[in-house]
Amino acid sequence: MSAPTRPLDPTSYRSALGRFASGVTVVTYRGPDGPRGLTVNAFCSVSLDPPLILVSIARWSRSHDLVVDQPFTVNVLKPEQEALAKHFAGIADQVQIPWYEGHASPRLYGALVQLECSPWRTYDGGDHSILVGQVIDLQVSEGDALGFFASRFIPIARPIPSQPTLPFDPFELPYDA
Repeated sequence: MSAPTRPLDPTSYRSALGRFASGVTVVTYRGPDGPRGLTVNAFCSVSLDPPLILVSIARWSRSHDLVVDQPFTVNVLKPEQEALAKHFAGIADQVQIPWYEGHASPRLYGALVQLECSPWRTYDGGDHSILVGQVIDLQVSEGDALGFFASRFIPIARPIPSQPTLPFDPFELPYDA
């Protein structure tokens, strides 16, 4: 027997989800008129073997139909790239975009991480499409990450070198409570 459900208030739901801090990425791809991109914070790893990631793209987005089933790059932004995040979210003036060509899709110069992907699968996610990409190339640089929390951009500091790192990922342990 399932628990009774009640309709959720969309504003409250969005506000609740906004209490989960996330990184900020720009997904770049080749559009019909050249390189394009959109700001995405719904991004995560899926698998190490094969190396898969996912991004969630709103179906109403102008980029949706252009990026589905196309190679794309997930560019993890640094705090100093906040203007790029705003630009690709459609909430900022024109900025100088530091494009450069990857193997199959455009990339943003200066990003903290670049994960170039070939399309692997697309899934229905309600008012979004869930794009799973297989990582075919990556680039990692030093620096802090740009985050998003409670509808605000925030800096996410890199780990302090003197702090020991775990020899494993605690989220990958086979544990059932």
